[in-house]
Amino acid sequence: MLPAAAEKAQARAFDLPSQPLPQSLRDFSDQSGFQIAYPTVDVTGVESATVKGSYTAEEALAHMLRGTGLGYRMTGANTATLEKQSFRGHKTLSLEPVEDDETPPDLLAQAQRTDKPEKVSDTGANKKVHQMKPVKVIADREKIRQGVNSYFVPDASASTKTNTPLIEAPQSISVVTGRQMRDQKPMNLNEALRYTPGVQSEPFGFETRFTNLRMRGFDATTTGLYRDGLQLRNPAFAIGYSLEPYSAERIEVPRGPASVLYGQGNPGGLVNFVSKRPTREPLHEFIFEPGNFDFFQGKFDISDKVSDHEELSYRLTGLFREAGTQVDFVRNDRIFIAPALTWQPTDNTSLTILTSFMHDEFGISQRLPAAGTLLPNPNGMIPTNTYTGEDGTEKYKRSEYSLGYLLEHRFNNTWTVRQNVRLNSTDVDDVTIYTTSLLPDNRTITRNSFGSDGMLDAIALDNQVQAKFATGPLNHTVLVGLDYQYIEVGSIQTFGFGASAPPNIDIFTPAYGTPVPTIPLFQMSDTSQEQVGLYFQDQVKLLDDRLILQVGGRHDWTESSVNTRVNVFTGPSVALQDNDKFTFRGGAVYRSEIGLAPYFSYSQSFLPVVGANFAGNPFKPETGEQYEVGLKYQPPGWNSFLTFSWFDIDRSNVTTTDPGNVGFQVQTGEVNSQGIELEAVSNLDFGLSLIGSYTYLDVEITSSNNPGEVGSPPAQTPDHMASLWADYTVQNGFLKGLGVGGGVRHIGSTFGDNTRTLEVPSVTLGDAVVHYDWQGIRLALNVQNVADTTYVASCFAAGQDFCTYGAKRTMRATVGYRW
Repeated sequence: MLPAAAEKAQARAFDLPSQPLPQSLRDFSDQSGFQIAYPTVDVTGVESATVKGSYTAEEALAHMLRGTGLGYRMTGANTATLEKQSFRGHKTLSLEPVEDDETPPDLLAQAQRTDKPEKVSDTGANKKVHQMKPVKVIADREKIRQGVNSYFVPDASASTKTNTPLIEAPQSISVVTGRQMRDQKPMNLNEALRYTPGVQSEPFGFETRFTNLRMRGFDATTTGLYRDGLQLRNPAFAIGYSLEPYSAERIEVPRGPASVLYGQGNPGGLVNFVSKRPTREPLHEFIFEPGNFDFFQGKFDISDKVSDHEELSYRLTGLFREAGTQVDFVRNDRIFIAPALTWQPTDNTSLTILTSFMHDEFGISQRLPAAGTLLPNPNGMIPTNTYTGEDGTEKYKRSEYSLGYLLEHRFNNTWTVRQNVRLNSTDVDDVTIYTTSLLPDNRTITRNSFGSDGMLDAIALDNQVQAKFATGPLNHTVLVGLDYQYIEVGSIQTFGFGASAPPNIDIFTPAYGTPVPTIPLFQMSDTSQEQVGLYFQDQVKLLDDRLILQVGGRHDWTESSVNTRVNVFTGPSVALQDNDKFTFRGGAVYRSEIGLAPYFSYSQSFLPVVGANFAGNPFKPETGEQYEVGLKYQPPGWNSFLTFSWFDIDRSNVTTTDPGNVGFQVQTGEVNSQGIELEAVSNLDFGLSLIGSYTYLDVEITSSNNPGEVGSPPAQTPDHMASLWADYTVQNGFLKGLGVGGGVRHIGSTFGDNTRTLEVPSVTLGDAVVHYDWQGIRLALNVQNVADTTYVASCFAAGQDFCTYGAKRTMRATVGYRW
């Protein structure tokens, strides 16, 4: 028999996957003979780190606890007690002494050592006292993953649906964390994505109603938005989504085609909005935010365990806003509330119910003549607060309801099943009065009116089975899924033109109040879309888990119908479309010991197109394929992450005008997008957080029936985008808690059409924040567009040339209390 100390120090083989910590502790005890107690800590929901290889028992235990915020104290030769560090974010931790030559290597994967040594006291018999540097650890693994206190998170789920470390995914992925949103104070999802590479989040400038998205040069507005891994598809004009950023834990942005896991979509990527979930630790937050443009907003976030029911926890998030905007008569009012409940009867089973209600009353963004915005006008430049509608007639009212759940059960170390479900409904009542032309006097504009009373109902369901197992030297994470989605839209549209058009006004000295004629019925239609998809994915690790291979495939069956019951121009019509398509993705990543990870991937996308050509043949789905090569770097021991990626995307079967048959289209269009993306995210020890990004886009129309378009970039597509944001908070001394931050955003020049006839110049904008945190109180002032730069964000051709302004300077103060 070996002496106890020698037995404890003897190396042995361990094979412990990342899994719920209670199960890891049981497996560790089986493999080591150690007994681990944790009478004073709650390990529910804590995920262990992977341990694979030859270690002593203490080394294996230290590896297993990496990133959990837990440490251990030896209480006997083969017994230990877990202890939770009761601090948030990064704090200094004094370690218990260990015996000579037994200091566990790589004790904490995310540790940062300071330069000043600290003596550690002796608490055990016959133990030597060591002079050790304090170790800084991240206190709570779940808070790291959510990005509550950091700009950096180590993993994301949207790319693979398996919560994969960012460095192991053969794809460019960004995560907008809760900490970043707290510092930058975005009003909507468009603003939250301003510092994200590859994403053009405000292609049409100032806009309160919709989430307009372009990713890698392709429009993603109707197909690229997801919430909690389920698509928020929007096939209807004027019925759009506008998610509330205060209700997000984080926002995940994987770029490139994603059809292999999600089905129909654009080839540029997707945005996954991750809703706030109940916490098991008490959370209470109340915030009051006044600002310019008569802005007033109050919000709250409350979460805790349900009294006397340890397995139940709840969260209630809400917001109330009354606000004007930079445009006269254009409102930005919102009421939002999101109750959530989690039931976790065991460490292996959890059910989270997510609900929300939101009501918006917004105004209409203004399209203005190019003469007076982008181009000279003899009467001067049109002011940015100019309103071209009629207050009292115009409106945009939207109500959104959502109910869903996230269910997960882990049978053992191998098998896990999940089911994610959401039902949502959106009602929109919209009347818009918009500019149609500028008369020869260069000051009088003509106007039309458009109304839409619409309703969207949708259900989305995703069933997943995951298996983790080994075949020889290969470690597999296999995912098989079956998902279903159904969307139904009903719309009644009105259109006022000619004799029923609103009266003309002088755009420089507008006089409102002239009666607007009743807007006549234009169209009544019903649209439905249905999708069933069966998919699989295998993530394979080999060569000591250094090489990660990823392969996946999916087959989709889709049905679409548009039943136009009334149309004053074309009459009734019915369009039906059935498609099925197989898509594929494959890739590889190699993780080196120094933190570098080169990767390569190939992926496909498809998107059904409803309609037919002149001969009556149904359109084929649009298809996309991408090659991506990149390099990721995660410096060992640093909360930093860098990504470089190069991509080449081909989009085919794009509809273009049929030159031989007026009013029809053919599928001969093709678009190619090549580019480079750079991103750096870092949280440094001394209170400095950084985000930097650069995007180069070379997007080209490679095939079109309009010869003037070939070789040109699509309209509203910049070739360069760049951003840099830094935030510094004093960590010690009298000014502890005081912080300042600032950012710079650059959007390159664009064209207003596909033939390069109307160029919109580039613009560079600055943002800033000053904040102070003390004993749960937070005071802050955020300023966007610090210099109050007036700029044209976008132009387009619609008979004449029109443009939209970008957002002016906004200032918002914060007075909040969190306990």
